[in-house]
Amino acid sequence: MPSQLNVYNEALRLVGERQLVSLDENREPRRLLDAVWDGAIEFCLEEGQWNFAIRSQSLEYSPSVEPPFGYRRAFNKPDDYVRTVAFAADEYFNAPLLNYTDEAGFWFCDLDTIYLRYVSKDLAFGKDTSMWPQTFLKFVSAYLALQIAPRLKNDIDNDRLQRDYRMKKSDALAKDAMQESAKKVPDGCWVRSRSGGYGRRNYW
Repeated sequence: MPSQLNVYNEALRLVGERQLVSLDENREPRRLLDAVWDGAIEFCLEEGQWNFAIRSQSLEYSPSVEPPFGYRRAFNKPDDYVRTVAFAADEYFNAPLLNYTDEAGFWFCDLDTIYLRYVSKDLAFGKDTSMWPQTFLKFVSAYLALQIAPRLKNDIDNDRLQRDYRMKKSDALAKDAMQESAKKVPDGCWVRSRSGGYGRRNYW
């Protein structure tokens, strides 16, 4: 199962550096990797809707925040939030929530409770390296290699690193998309009006 040491060593391989025996090894490449580690993970998590990092939560509105006009309710973003996968008015995510805004670090809408699926940077989700597929590990490693290459003395082919990064990012996104379940296409306005569905409740 992948570990932070595995990711570091893959990045060092890409820049032609000797691999680490442990994360405590006192070498400049390890210190460079430590300095960019957290930011690199968050950047890479922002680049896709990674299935291994998706978390679902129900959110209650914040009574301490009163929107000045428009939507009636404000919702705080979770501390581990990276990017949205889906908003819904129901816990099964069958009623996509489209009437909302994202402003000043809050979500605003008219419901008291909303349901959210999002990419999480929590240590039990996106930052848990043991959950990472090999393609995501290689994508993060390629990004790390790009970040530390300018600080190393090696004669590094930056164009090659850029090509490798783009290829591994594309591969990781493609393989992750193949793991997604089939999604139901939301009904159109005509179907909803005929069925008396959520269209009457202004969720759409």
